[in-house]
Amino acid sequence: QLVVSMWKAQPMLLRWRGFRAASSWSRFTAPPMVYISGEEMTRYAMELIMEKWVKPSVDISKWEFYDLSCKERDATNDQVLKDAVAAGARIGSIFKEPTITPTKEQMASMGLTKALGSPNGLMRRGWNGITISRDTIHIPGIELGFRRPVLFERHAVGGEYGAGWKKVGKGRVLTTFFPESMDEGQPIIVDGREVKDDRSCVVVYDNPLDNVEDLAHIFFQRCLEAKVVPYVVTKKTVFKWQEGFWQIMKEVFDADYKGDFLKAGLLEKTHGELQHLISDAATMQIIRWTDGGFGMACHNYDGDMLTDEVAQVHRSPGFITSNLIGKREDGALIKEFEASHGTVADLWNAHLRGEETSMNPLGMVVALLGAMDHSAAL
Repeated sequence: QLVVSMWKAQPMLLRWRGFRAASSWSRFTAPPMVYISGEEMTRYAMELIMEKWVKPSVDISKWEFYDLSCKERDATNDQVLKDAVAAGARIGSIFKEPTITPTKEQMASMGLTKALGSPNGLMRRGWNGITISRDTIHIPGIELGFRRPVLFERHAVGGEYGAGWKKVGKGRVLTTFFPESMDEGQPIIVDGREVKDDRSCVVVYDNPLDNVEDLAHIFFQRCLEAKVVPYVVTKKTVFKWQEGFWQIMKEVFDADYKGDFLKAGLLEKTHGELQHLISDAATMQIIRWTDGGFGMACHNYDGDMLTDEVAQVHRSPGFITSNLIGKREDGALIKEFEASHGTVADLWNAHLRGEETSMNPLGMVVALLGAMDHSAAL
């Protein structure tokens, strides 16, 4: 019922480039797009949406379909994941259902022959991931958590998610950087320390900065379009290596966007400047700023945690988008659209027991429409 009401009530969702909603609907052929199916309740819900809503109205013969269920990934030795990533890079627009990264218990229950990692890392690398955009979804006439849009950019690379680590005992740890070419200079000792505990864990990761300019342009353009106040979030007071992220964001803003934001009256609350927020302060402000109307850009881990908080304030992860944006070599943007929630295993188990279930599919529906819109733009 929610899907039907959204279809009728929100022409804004139907602004597919080249496909304008008409008073008498006619079936049309959708441009090429990659459709990735997943698992459990969300897969079941999307099968219903595709059969009852999409296919009667849209010819999807140009879409390419890839099954990233655990059993299919296991059966193909993960070739299906590699094929999906290659197709996404080639076509540039992807819709993805929620997938599972199986636990040992799930591996046993599904009869899997090997451990499967999260597909997200390979996707972000294969699509030159820049940012994960997570925004609030709003429904006319229904009050949720934030009254106006809240936008987020989460740096899609670096940080803890790409970390290397080992469990170690007492001893010494030396972290050394070797230039790509030894002609460029000598090795540099990044850190040296003594490990004094019998049980310890050594973790190493890096924070790439080469694509932060691209993230900045995406973020500031989206904030201008949505008419929201931009903020940059780091913990640079303690984590000194995060200073570079803030500096690049500020340089791009001052050079290319400050004038437009001033004209739009979007910097009145920040005294005419781009404001930096310490992540601790951002955590508190998200709870307080329920009027919405703001955007935040941050590092990978901070973005993951803070957008979970936004989802809670806004009532549910089902009312949050999650779009990965990358870039092809020709400069065209690769966009992957999905809901910010998982496969909703508890409802799936209830469904298998024959119980009546009720699920909010809005995050997936908005993602599907977003992928169709981007495929038309490409």
